[in-house]
Amino acid sequence: MSARSDSTSEHSTNHATNATDAVGSVGSVGIVTPQTFHFAEPLTLECNRTLPSFDLIFETYGTLNSDKSNAILICHALSGSHHAAGFHSDDDKKAGWWDNMIGPNKAIDTNQFFVVCVNNIGSCFGSTGPTTINPETVNSSQKSTNKNNENSEPQVYGPDFPLVTIKDWVKTQAMLSDRLGIEVWHAIVGGSMGGMQAMQWSVDYPERLKRCVVIASTPKLSAQNIAFNEVARQSILSDPDFKDGRYLQAGTYPRRGLILARMVGHITYLTDDAMKAKFGRDLKSGKFMYGYDVEFQVESYLRYQGERFSENFDANTYLLMTKALDYFDPTRDYPSAATLESASVKAESTENQTEKTLENSAHIDNADNVNVANEKELSALKAAFAHTQCQYLVVSFTTDWRFAPERSQEIVDALMATGKPVSYINVDAPHGHDSFLFDIPRYMGAVKGFLTAPFIANNMIAKGARS
Repeated sequence: MSARSDSTSEHSTNHATNATDAVGSVGSVGIVTPQTFHFAEPLTLECNRTLPSFDLIFETYGTLNSDKSNAILICHALSGSHHAAGFHSDDDKKAGWWDNMIGPNKAIDTNQFFVVCVNNIGSCFGSTGPTTINPETVNSSQKSTNKNNENSEPQVYGPDFPLVTIKDWVKTQAMLSDRLGIEVWHAIVGGSMGGMQAMQWSVDYPERLKRCVVIASTPKLSAQNIAFNEVARQSILSDPDFKDGRYLQAGTYPRRGLILARMVGHITYLTDDAMKAKFGRDLKSGKFMYGYDVEFQVESYLRYQGERFSENFDANTYLLMTKALDYFDPTRDYPSAATLESASVKAESTENQTEKTLENSAHIDNADNVNVANEKELSALKAAFAHTQCQYLVVSFTTDWRFAPERSQEIVDALMATGKPVSYINVDAPHGHDSFLFDIPRYMGAVKGFLTAPFIANNMIAKGARS
């Protein structure tokens, strides 16, 4: 499969009809050319496997200033890519996935900032991933040719590509930063899964960013979110054409499974009210057909989204990306405070429980468990954020039920509890989780204001953390 960048993030916004029209309009970065850096050094991943080498493909917009202090890193969402703004050619009809956010005089102003967007490893849009050649098969091919005088073709990684995590992505992004000579980012910005990467950056490399923008994100996935991801994965894994992940070698493709996975995911990005307003119970033909073909407009829409997605995305990549989402937990390296506090609360709860009647115990146990879990989460987040040095902007959307505002509030509460400078805005928007991709004035204004506001000195941050 040859996947191309096709703005396959959660929602596709409307842009100019082609690049020629857009270049002449206000706010376009115009024609952009992706760049690729090869990293020859081995990369050890969290799963304890090692990539012998890897490539990162990325795009840049704007101009880096002399002291390299105006750089902003953009982290993409699950199905996004490095192509965040502009067009790839004069006849390109689709702008980058965040074109309404990035450009001259936009929220992320390329007249002022040098913007970098990199495609994560494990993706299918140019960085090393399941659809790229596995170098071990190249070596095997050479040995086979030399030994047996037979040509064994190199193979793509496919299912042999290792599972990756948000921390792995941040690690490779830091390596890209070094290659670009950017020691400190003016800001790191991301929505949804991109917000998780921005958050992880602030924890893993606290001295390398001044501002962190976390949009429509969460400190970790809920059980419900993991369940949605598992349904999506099973849709792919159970497709007969999946061939244990070796569909490219077999000349097949798990199209039906990927369509179903995307349909499930897409439902979670929207809201009931938005779907009601857009489709209601409208019939495609105006009458019941009494069959299993498409009858309702919403069915037609979901099938179209699934079909379109299946043409431009890789199934193994989808599996990898959803597992990376499941694994995300910035507190994983900071368990001590949470563990101690949880043990104390749990011990007290257990002692009191012996004095309660059997009739009330079930109700009280449930309440106690919720309280213990909440306290544990807050304590763990406080421990993770304790040594961060940047300013934060956290953005949520009122109708987002995939990563609800309450999840953003957890991040804000932990930051405030540790004295970190944080701004928070909950934006009223009807588009559900997809809202982070829309041109909403209050949202765009908040991002622009945060990026251009004076930075609070490090000594002031340290003072706040101690108080």
